[in-house]
Amino acid sequence: MAEGQYGGLAPLSHGRRRWGAFEIFNVWSNDIQSLFGYTLAATLFISYGLNGWAVLTGIILAGFIVMFLVNLTGKMSVKYGIPFPVAARMSMGVHGAQFPALLRGIVAIFWYGVQTYFASTAIALLITAVFDVEGERTFLGMTSVGWVSYAIVAVFQLGLFLRGIKWITRYLDWAAPLVYGVMIALMLAIWIQAGSDLWGGLGSVFAGGGDYSGGPVTAFVAVVGTMIAYFAAVIINYGDFSRFVKTERKMKLGNLLGLPVSLAVFSFLALVITAGSGVLYGEALTNPTDIVERVDNTWLTVIAALTFFVATVGINLVANFIPPAYDLANMIPARITARTGGIITAMIAFVIGGLWVSVISQMGIAQFVDTLGAVLAPLYGILVADYYLIRRQRVQLQALFSTDPAGTYYFTKGWNLRALAAFGVAAVFSVATVWVPALEELSGFAWILGAAIGGAAHFLFMRPTAREALPTS
Repeated sequence: MAEGQYGGLAPLSHGRRRWGAFEIFNVWSNDIQSLFGYTLAATLFISYGLNGWAVLTGIILAGFIVMFLVNLTGKMSVKYGIPFPVAARMSMGVHGAQFPALLRGIVAIFWYGVQTYFASTAIALLITAVFDVEGERTFLGMTSVGWVSYAIVAVFQLGLFLRGIKWITRYLDWAAPLVYGVMIALMLAIWIQAGSDLWGGLGSVFAGGGDYSGGPVTAFVAVVGTMIAYFAAVIINYGDFSRFVKTERKMKLGNLLGLPVSLAVFSFLALVITAGSGVLYGEALTNPTDIVERVDNTWLTVIAALTFFVATVGINLVANFIPPAYDLANMIPARITARTGGIITAMIAFVIGGLWVSVISQMGIAQFVDTLGAVLAPLYGILVADYYLIRRQRVQLQALFSTDPAGTYYFTKGWNLRALAAFGVAAVFSVATVWVPALEELSGFAWILGAAIGGAAHFLFMRPTAREALPTS
């Protein structure tokens, strides 16, 4: 697989950029519309004791915040045509940039494994509906049909990755609108079966229970913070996508339509469907494959299963598979190619996804998402503070690709020790807010605090050398 299939690390000229607002919209829409994305949104509606309007407002607010955050990091990649691993060299050093790239890669591998499991639930539903078979024996919480489905998805994704970015882009171009069509059809099917009782189910969700230990304000912040953390990996490496966009204006339009607007529509559909499932089945189901399975419509089951599978696989490859494959290749380029990096990624992720049901999910979806987000948050703060406050949006492109000890971004043997110190301080605190009971009330702020502390610490540590960091031209 040629590196050119994914643009490589060299600056991408404006003439080679083909993406507009629609492509960026598709990236976000597919990320939102994955099976995990639905489960997370549905879980937020029923887990925090808030009324439905408050949760919906929190989700939309998170969309606007994420839009603002990626507009900041996306701007530099649109301007210079560089991906995240290269942009990170400004703040971390030409060699030190391997650290955030590898860390981002590790988090992406975790996400890839989990999203692979969720995609496999759609295939399991399809097999059960068409062949009327269900696995009885279980291993690590999954039946034999579940494991077969999981293996099918894992092999399919790896094969698609090896075909190149054009095949993946085709997924993104048609999967997003198709998912909305299926979601609307599922909502109507639930509505027809529930009848007027649906309004009672919606009323109970909108009423809220108010039983969150930290109170309603803390619960609202937790909803916003968890949604931001869900997008953490893409926020960090957003430059890998924005570098393909023709203009900054088109990038911002795609972000607006794909984040707050798409989040609002998708979350509302998830709310109605989840409330309806509570009316029909006596429990609020948060996995759409479980809901489709009980609707008892074979055609809807087949179409929905295939659609959610396609949507989850598409964004999983773009956001969670390609980045770690190239990060691993970047670590040891003489021994690991992008192809080999992809195979290693698939193998590690297969183990992680296989442990989702019996191990990882037991910590809770929100805590899982918040932990991964808290690890990545400081890197975002460092990147933004360095580009806007230290470099003042001026970059020496040639120096980003130079290992000359006298180079602007060489620092100490290619590593910026001040940036590493800033990351350490911020990461310890942001992760602690998720896991230390005494800091529980700050858990909803984990991502925001991590990014803010990381950026502030980096600015303070770099301030003595800020004048030297500015390009002379």
